[in-house]
Amino acid sequence: MRHRVSGKLFGRTANQRKALLRGLITSLLEHQRIETTLAKAKETKKLAERIITLGIKGDLHSKRVALSHVPNRSAIAKLFGEIAPRFTGRNGGYLRLVQTRNRVNDGAPMAVLEFVDYEQVKKPKEPKKAKPKGETKGNE
Repeated sequence: MRHRVSGKLFGRTANQRKALLRGLITSLLEHQRIETTLAKAKETKKLAERIITLGIKGDLHSKRVALSHVPNRSAIAKLFGEIAPRFTGRNGGYLRLVQTRNRVNDGAPMAVLEFVDYEQVKKPKEPKKAKPKGETKGNE
């Protein structure tokens, strides 16, 4: 029986599972948005929201605890410097989980995990500049 046992095991050993979730959280902090399977996204959301809460606290102990969970200095620096200040005054709910499609290969349900303010943070793409009509490549 698995009464009140939380968390998915993903058919992996504890070390593999820990490495998987660390990698997903690191990618989320670096890119602000990731696409993965639904089960992995739910587990990642649970852990990432706790780490973002540590980032909002911002003290030395919180940095050390966050580094113990995600030992990637650049990702944690980005969390404490850029991401956490955006969410001060917000009590949880930093991430959005959107189910997208079923993967073609095995039919696994996929989901996008992103920050709730991702659309405001995302930089709009600049339109490509058109070349003047007189210029051609290689005719010099």
